[in-house]
Amino acid sequence: MTVLLVALGAAIGAPLRYLADRLVRSLHDGVFPWGTFVVNVAGSALLGLLAGLPAGPGMMAFAGIGFCGALTTYSTFGYETLVLLQDGARGAALANVIASVAAGLAAGGCGLALARAITG
Repeated sequence: MTVLLVALGAAIGAPLRYLADRLVRSLHDGVFPWGTFVVNVAGSALLGLLAGLPAGPGMMAFAGIGFCGALTTYSTFGYETLVLLQDGARGAALANVIASVAAGLAAGGCGLALARAITG
């Protein structure tokens, strides 16, 4: 049953990730991979929130592992950073690495803090 919950969450998260990435890219010019950055930070915040809520294993399988796992993407982050380096955009590549890690950690922390504030 857990595998099905993960698969269902991923089936929702992956297309949403694609659509969100395309939307964000359509709003920004330049070489910085804003679409991947936005979905990774949003997914980190959501996962932090879920981790702090009294969710059962089924909800974590569906929303945490499945949905957030498919919504966020470390592989695309790595690939886009390498493309920036190959294209000579070293500053954008460095900014992507620093901003993505810092914002992802901060967003996860904020999500966890929000969950703790909600649950008291």
